[in-house]
Amino acid sequence: MVTAAVVGFVLVYEVSMFDSQDVAPEEPAHTAPVPGSLLQFSATAYCKGTTTAAGIRVRRGIAADDPTLLPLGSVVAITAADDTYTGIYTTLDTGPAVQGRLLDLYMWSCYEALDFGRQQIDVTVLRLGWDPDASAPGDIDRAFDRREAVRRATPRPTPRPEPVEPPDVAPPSSDPESSITPTPD
Repeated sequence: MVTAAVVGFVLVYEVSMFDSQDVAPEEPAHTAPVPGSLLQFSATAYCKGTTTAAGIRVRRGIAADDPTLLPLGSVVAITAADDTYTGIYTTLDTGPAVQGRLLDLYMWSCYEALDFGRQQIDVTVLRLGWDPDASAPGDIDRAFDRREAVRRATPRPTPRPEPVEPPDVAPPSSDPESSITPTPD
């Protein structure tokens, strides 16, 4: 009788249990930003670990991020309230708590990381992932493109070939004897 009650309870429990994933609204998926775009991020700092998710030894200038938003190898320019942390960072690490628009900046000193706390920063995406073609055009690229556009737009005069005079060479001799060299016996 006890087993029947347990089986009955399990069946009722399984039938009436709602899955929270079916009821909860889904979060919109993160879309990757376009290189050159300026975004608002929240930043924290970390100091532990020796190797990043990309297999690189940790050092200043490395940031952990959500790889669904900024793929590993992305290069970003950060503008922070404190100029000490303003600069170029490469996203080479990930973390389970780093989700959405959050960057976790590596710092050697744990005291410095604790003092950093959580800050609002401006992030300019310079390159997405390892692909150099996914880079934002820089000043050098724009200058090169302008120079090439001017070169294509300006017609170049084609140089005329200068007449070439034949060299002064004696005409071949018509005497068959002169072309035969004697051989010693």
